[in-house]
Amino acid sequence: MHEADQVRPAYAGIDAWLKAHGREALAAKRAEAEALFRRVGITFAVYGEGGDPERLIPFDVIPRILARAEWNRLATGLTQRVRALNMFMADVYGKQEILAAGLIPRALVLENEAYRPEMAGFRPPGGIYSHISGIDLVRTGADDFYVLEDNCRTPSGVSYMLENREAMLRLFPGLCANHRLAPVGHYPEDLLETLKEAAPPNCPGEPSVAILTPGHFNSAYYEHCFLADEMGVEVVEGADLFVRDDVVYMRTTAGPRRVDVLYRRIDDEYLDPTVFRPDSMLGVPGIFAAYRAGNVTLANAPGAGIADDKAIYPFVPEMIRFYLGETALLQNVPTFLCEREEERAYVLANMAELVVKLARGSGGYGMLIGPHSTPEQREEFARRILARPADYIAQPTLALSTVPTLAGDSIAPRHVDLRPYVLTGKEVRIVPGGLTRVALREGSLVVNSSQGGGTKDTWVVDPSPPPGQSQSQSQRGAGQSQSQSQSQG
Repeated sequence: MHEADQVRPAYAGIDAWLKAHGREALAAKRAEAEALFRRVGITFAVYGEGGDPERLIPFDVIPRILARAEWNRLATGLTQRVRALNMFMADVYGKQEILAAGLIPRALVLENEAYRPEMAGFRPPGGIYSHISGIDLVRTGADDFYVLEDNCRTPSGVSYMLENREAMLRLFPGLCANHRLAPVGHYPEDLLETLKEAAPPNCPGEPSVAILTPGHFNSAYYEHCFLADEMGVEVVEGADLFVRDDVVYMRTTAGPRRVDVLYRRIDDEYLDPTVFRPDSMLGVPGIFAAYRAGNVTLANAPGAGIADDKAIYPFVPEMIRFYLGETALLQNVPTFLCEREEERAYVLANMAELVVKLARGSGGYGMLIGPHSTPEQREEFARRILARPADYIAQPTLALSTVPTLAGDSIAPRHVDLRPYVLTGKEVRIVPGGLTRVALREGSLVVNSSQGGGTKDTWVVDPSPPPGQSQSQSQRGAGQSQSQSQSQG
């Protein structure tokens, strides 16, 4: 919120509002927001921990704000990065030129459990593997954004981005009206258009789209149903689908109905028991053959996980140079691969200063934050690294930026990250902002919802409109120009 001793211009309106209203007003708004989320049913399921698995993700009522100029820089870098990641996937499942050039170790890709040899030689429609990407960003200074990780499989959380904005518009209509907020509500329309653009070669007409969910026990089931409702499509489980003559059909009360595009929220190994795990009860027998036959599109593609594996992450800037001939606009966090002897020795000697992560972990699990760890914890992680060095990476502990957060009865700084959502079809679409996740515990760097983190609304604030132009007109223009700029990019 501050740069040196000055309030950053984008936060001026929030600063004035906070000074004009007491903490009691904020606490009342927080209670109102919690009641609203309970009434709507916005939950995040965490199973296996005891107690009620259906939890509200804590929502902080003080928004996180980005100026339009800084967001535009981020959006350009995000577009570049996701383009390169899709080109990397097309390459490693195709000619493997980047491996032949020796820029990425061949074994790191081909022997990686995220690599799906069943995808070798197959090119999805448009050459797009990750139609929906979530790129996690952290900020360390006024203008220094780093990519913390890429999510190219099934990035979740977009429903909370949309519901957070809806909540803010209800709770603070005057405050929102006084800011020229770039809209985010068109995301479901953009998602549906992106999925339709991914229609398979043998699609007979207007593509039929559905969301494939593993069911209500999944932690993001609320999101699956929310997005299906917003897009006006069906949400289906594996048992609702069947394959006949390499064509996928949905069971309906009116008889079988063909499905052309499936936004799948099921992991690769559970997708088709005839190809992957034979004991899977979540998938659809024969769906992979239908996919390879060009009769259905699976978004995101099986095998997309090779692009977001944490051991592959250090090579993304090299991918950008190799495929695009450009320098990466968004920086990586320096990363040590524990499978390399020299880097492993450095990690073991400096574990108290590093963040150690499972290369294929997620949700904040399997992670050691060195400065906040005990000697016993570091010893345990050292044993794990020595036993399976290829399973671990390490990164320096970044001085993450903080934003004002309602903590108890006071406003205090808390660390945040940002997950923008990048949609790739015939063009690239990015709604301004994304999901801001906040570490609610003082000093904590872990923002994951499964680890007790919360969320904030993310505002991209445009400059004041020119004389004679209304705020609503300028906001519509902002949303249109964003889509157009990403298409051109």
